[in-house]
Amino acid sequence: MFVDRVLSGMRPTGSLHLGHYHGVLKNWVKLQHEYECFFFVADWHALTTHYDAPEAIEQNVWDMVVDWLAAGVDPARATLFIQSQLPEHAELHLLLSMITPLGWLERVPTYKDQQEKLAEKDLSTYGFLGYPLLQSADILVYRANLVPVGEDQVPHIEFTREIARRFNHIYGREPGFQEKAEAAIKKLGGKRSKLYVELRTRYQEQGDQEALEAARAVIEEAQNLSIGDRERLFGYIEGGGKMILSEPKAMLTEASRMPGLDGQKMSKSYNNTITLREDEDSVSKKIRTMPTDPARMRRTDPGDPEKCPVWQLHQVYSGDDTRAWVQKGCRSAGIGCLECKQPVIDAVLAEQRPMRERAEVYLRDTTLVRNIIADGCEKARDLAQETMREVRQAMGLQYS
Repeated sequence: MFVDRVLSGMRPTGSLHLGHYHGVLKNWVKLQHEYECFFFVADWHALTTHYDAPEAIEQNVWDMVVDWLAAGVDPARATLFIQSQLPEHAELHLLLSMITPLGWLERVPTYKDQQEKLAEKDLSTYGFLGYPLLQSADILVYRANLVPVGEDQVPHIEFTREIARRFNHIYGREPGFQEKAEAAIKKLGGKRSKLYVELRTRYQEQGDQEALEAARAVIEEAQNLSIGDRERLFGYIEGGGKMILSEPKAMLTEASRMPGLDGQKMSKSYNNTITLREDEDSVSKKIRTMPTDPARMRRTDPGDPEKCPVWQLHQVYSGDDTRAWVQKGCRSAGIGCLECKQPVIDAVLAEQRPMRERAEVYLRDTTLVRNIIADGCEKARDLAQETMREVRQAMGLQYS
């Protein structure tokens, strides 16, 4: 039976902070209970912008994986692996580069944005120009159909869809495609075969989008089809060839509301972070020394929560009653700034406590983490190799 497959990755930047947790990891923990999930360490992507500092990558990788596990990502429910341990990513990237117009890469919005943000680095490299295509290969090699992204990353998914479409258009016409597709229709069984043909006709003759979706659902529900037959039928609906590479969809995620200690977005570059497994005393000290409304020079001065970075943390961590207490107490000078900060400290520490406990198991025995990654790489490799066999065959590169 067809299963929705989610793929997502993170660059190894070392220990993760609460912004990563609220922006990405909480969502991963939720998704792993709903879909087949593949989460990977994007270590090759780290080299596209930090090629001159590779010495930190290995330790950053292991620190980040421990943080994933600490946050509640469960290796029994999700497949965790490291990008560079699967050369299939690089092979598909190379083969896709043969058909990717240069202009497609140059028009990806983040290409110029990143060059401007990282102006101190020389990013006039082939690797940096081609990183959106490597992202596409990361997705397509697993035939992942769902990719959780923020609004700013949607163009990357659209780019990936275009690449898959172009590849299928150029290479999808396998010898005997028509006969193979018709044979696959018969495998659907009498009732489903008839429905599929009717829906395909409606879509091709009338452009009926609902018929297209219904025909796809018929294929997805069929349990006795090989992957090859399934992809042939997907392609046959639209009058094309076999869908060797499937087009992914963006799963829009809510933008993280996690502010840093200074009120700006939490980020290592702003030096305003709290890491996932940070020591309790350090967390308490950081929040206690946070800046507050400049108008509150003395304890008796009234303030305005809207002008205070601590209020932004209350919006993430406090319930309605606590927020009402803050609004009233701050504006009337009924509470002091340290009193206002205490519920935030308590809530952050409560959130982190299970993370530190989960991490302790892996910090005591580092072989556990390495075994999890080894198992994940093996499972991911099986899927990636299957895709690459079909890609090579379609491109005339299967010599045995």
